[in-house]
Amino acid sequence: MSENLKNSKHVELAGDVMELNLGPQHPSTHGVLRLKLRLDGEVILSAEPVIGYLHTGVEKECETRTYHQIFTLVDRLDYLSGPAEEQAFAGVVETLMKIEVPERAQTIRIILLELSRVASHLLWVGTSALELNMSSVFMYCMAEREKILDLFEEMSGARMFPTCWRIGGLARDLNDGFEQHTKQWLNDFPYTWKDLDNLLTENYVWCERLEGVAVIDAELCKQYMCTGPIIRGAGVPYDIRKIYPYLGYETYQFDVPTQTEGDSYARYLVRMEEMRQSVSIIEQALKRLKPGPIITDDRKVALPPRHELARSMEAVIHQFKLVSEGIHPPAGEIYRCVESARGELGYYLVSDGSNRPYRLRVRSPSFPHVEVLQKVLPGHILSDVVVAIGSVDPILGDVDR
Repeated sequence: MSENLKNSKHVELAGDVMELNLGPQHPSTHGVLRLKLRLDGEVILSAEPVIGYLHTGVEKECETRTYHQIFTLVDRLDYLSGPAEEQAFAGVVETLMKIEVPERAQTIRIILLELSRVASHLLWVGTSALELNMSSVFMYCMAEREKILDLFEEMSGARMFPTCWRIGGLARDLNDGFEQHTKQWLNDFPYTWKDLDNLLTENYVWCERLEGVAVIDAELCKQYMCTGPIIRGAGVPYDIRKIYPYLGYETYQFDVPTQTEGDSYARYLVRMEEMRQSVSIIEQALKRLKPGPIITDDRKVALPPRHELARSMEAVIHQFKLVSEGIHPPAGEIYRCVESARGELGYYLVSDGSNRPYRLRVRSPSFPHVEVLQKVLPGHILSDVVVAIGSVDPILGDVDR
């Protein structure tokens, strides 16, 4: 790659350079991402990411919504990791208000978070293979992902956004068949995982297209604040579930997979192993499920039980106040983060004591992962751009907030 770049310098000086826009409307840019490429034939001289085509102003909108209304907004930032967005937001409010989440609610949250992680990685593997003309892998992944979405739908009625999180717990408990159906999926998934492993891991075309492409080493990860599978693919075992545990993750047994090469193939191996670790966490969580409340009994944040509304005027007034006015966290500012499928997802909350955030800032993992492309793409050829974009797995709703 460096040789390609070196030999192209005289072409750039001579002005014989082609400028090419890749995107924003392109199936391989994982959303409305635009890359301004400068090329010497097939060799990339420079790459400039251009974002903002999906900007929704969610962070600003959160200042005009009550805390409960914000769940609907943040769900759709990283739309493949909705539960992680909800956990990050709920966690920062719960920490500020010193609210204890019941044990059963914590366990259910972990199950949903890890199911969402597997679903996101499956979609990544499938679409990345499809971009390299491996359509059969895409079918395997989508069929398996559908089973996870069916579990979400069974529990909440929604497929991509279960929207079960509430401040202090969950909106609803698991339905009767959820545990059994999840166990059945856990029994079947290893066979699908093995099929994907057989199809890709030693596949000549797959290896040739990914190995050595878009190398992001540990030092570059630190410069651009890359996290998730990218930094773990560079040999750094940085995982929020281990470093800053939440929901009791410190009591679960799981490994943080790493690779040292830092290339696209290393990130593929990391994500494949992460799916196996998520399955292990879900199995442990199902064994820990015990009967109990799913939301705190703190009446400052939790709606009264529905059966009380028919016989208690105080319960009716309490519900009306919470639904119409919302909660009032104490004044202060705080940052909390979780490990989403793409890396460190953090929320910085500033409260002025009112029923709406004074400021809510989202630290999205996808934003630095897009920016680092300008550093690693020069020297590659044009066909490597698609592989590089896919390997960092950006979600543009996560970038344009």
